Amino acid sequence: MFANMKNIFKVEDLRKKVFFTLLMIAVYRLGTAIRVPGVDAGAVAQLRESSKTQGALGFLNLFSGGAFSSFSIFALGIMPYITASIIMQVLTVVIPKLEQWQQEGATGQRKITQWTRYVAIGIATLQGAGLTFIFGQGRGSAFFGASGNTPDVVLLDPFMPRALLVIPSLVAGTALLMWLGELISQRGIGNGMSMVIFASVVSDLPYGYYSLLQTRKTVVFAILVALTIAIIFAVVRVELGQRRLPVQFAKRVVGRKMYGGQSTYIPLKVNQSGVVPIIFASSVLLLPVLMSNMLGSGEGWRGSIARFVDQYLINSQNLLYVTVFALLIIAFAYFYNSIAFDPIRQADQLRKQGGFIPGIRPGQQTESFLAKTVNRITLPGATFVAVIAILPYIVLWVGNVSSFPFAGTTVLIAVGVALELMRQIDSQLMQRNYEGFLKQ
Repeated sequence: MFANMKNIFKVEDLRKKVFFTLLMIAVYRLGTAIRVPGVDAGAVAQLRESSKTQGALGFLNLFSGGAFSSFSIFALGIMPYITASIIMQVLTVVIPKLEQWQQEGATGQRKITQWTRYVAIGIATLQGAGLTFIFGQGRGSAFFGASGNTPDVVLLDPFMPRALLVIPSLVAGTALLMWLGELISQRGIGNGMSMVIFASVVSDLPYGYYSLLQTRKTVVFAILVALTIAIIFAVVRVELGQRRLPVQFAKRVVGRKMYGGQSTYIPLKVNQSGVVPIIFASSVLLLPVLMSNMLGSGEGWRGSIARFVDQYLINSQNLLYVTVFALLIIAFAYFYNSIAFDPIRQADQLRKQGGFIPGIRPGQQTESFLAKTVNRITLPGATFVAVIAILPYIVLWVGNVSSFPFAGTTVLIAVGVALELMRQIDSQLMQRNYEGFLKQ
């Protein structure tokens, strides 16, 4: 690994890509400090303190790299694009036109990417308008829980002229982030959107560990660092874990030549869904919060619903919240895998290519075998993701600490993006320094 890092700076083309990626990340981090106009600085400071929790506010702040807590132009982060990508992937199974585009190769993928941008801008407009009205009309505590730490009003008076300036600023920030991500994909190294998310989730890690060292004893800090290393090791093992299904291709004679007969395998990842189930589960848990915010608080059944949501569905220290969150992650992992991997299409593709799984007949039996295998490996992968997601809450209960920086969604994203980045660097180095059969 250290040899590859040294070789990166020896190759001029690769060195330029790395520096360009770092420059774009620096531009992104600079944008997180630029606050939208018309925002109360005192209320933003209070919002930043509330965002240190692990609830809904902390989840939004995680994917924005701290931009949400400062209400900057990048406050929405890249989440609208992630949500749009997931929606387009789900709609590909439902809408035949999208499925046709997906099968057209690069041309169809460009069309899907363009429509993903349009959907992302629409989602960013809705989210920006919602957050502006929530924090501009005194409903912040109703949305994020009546903990007493979240400010009710962030925007300065008068509300409406400033809101018409804040909403376009938030949407423009999301559009700029999408452009930065595409620039990284085209001229930098790694996937641009993934690199933006990676920069978001790891930006607060140094301060998080420093504050943990200042508030806790050295022994407790050492135990948490050792736990972090163990979590990284476990996540790497699971991310690289595969179930390889052997595939044999039949021999066929074309003219005087014989083709086929080779053996290969179908790699099925243990954690095929990644962090998508966590995003789905967090979004679903926010729906009751939005509904209770629309109903309002007070006496009667509306007040009872609002109090139940505040006590059980927002409070991350509640056992019901953690249990529902974990079950939703497992359920959405099965849902996503059923969309991402189609056993019928995979079996049909094998049949057309003349391939078969040893001991399994082509056709219906291959479809059943693939579906059964995917369902079996999804359970341990989904359970592992659920455990990692709720681990911060467990550490808070057992260790009696205010926060645990490197756990939950942070470690899954950071390790996944880092592994993918290392694969791309290795492949580019191999293209320029391939020894092959020349090595004796």
